[in-house]
Amino acid sequence: MPDRLRAPSGRYAGKSAEERRAERRRRFLDAALELFGAGPGYRSTTVAALSEAAGLSTRQFYEEFRNLEDVLAALHLQVNDRAEAAVLTAAARTAHTPLPERADAVFRAYAADVTGDPRRIRIAFVEIIGVSPRMEEQRLARRAQWVELICAEARAAAARGEAEPRDHRLAATGFIGSVNGLLHDWSADRVEATLDEVVEELVRQLLGILRPPDRVPRRDDRVFRRS
Repeated sequence: MPDRLRAPSGRYAGKSAEERRAERRRRFLDAALELFGAGPGYRSTTVAALSEAAGLSTRQFYEEFRNLEDVLAALHLQVNDRAEAAVLTAAARTAHTPLPERADAVFRAYAADVTGDPRRIRIAFVEIIGVSPRMEEQRLARRAQWVELICAEARAAAARGEAEPRDHRLAATGFIGSVNGLLHDWSADRVEATLDEVVEELVRQLLGILRPPDRVPRRDDRVFRRS
């Protein structure tokens, strides 16, 4: 595979070299989202096909990426970063609400973002699997970030007396597996349930691992449904 080529410098059509490069990269990633996420899939896509879909040349492709795996890696991180931004926004908005309401809002934000485009589900849960040791390492590293986010929420809830003060890492890892499996199956029409019902089930699981098993529910310990 050729080395990455040197991109041109200077301004052209009112845009700097950096701006043109960012636009090219966006076009390649947008085309990859469609080809990898809708069809024919990562394994059946060529550099030539991706370049044609982006309206760019293969030479321009190699100015931005070494190979298609680099594109998949960037797209996988983009999908996860977008979902994380939605989660953090919801968490900030519900910072002072009871744990059940906060968990419901945060998880709805995640589910709405990931399931809002079936192509992103396929990138996050399907196309990334079994590609290479490098991609598996990235997938596990990104999953570890989600686990740490849940553990941070658990520590904060424990400090407020709303969650059991223990190490939640093992439970959080198992929960992430449930999320990935259930949302993927729902998106593939293998689960007879609405998205609301799927989210409510996952929120119940999340609250179950955060709170002590012998804790007596209070009046506000309920999952809030959307109106």
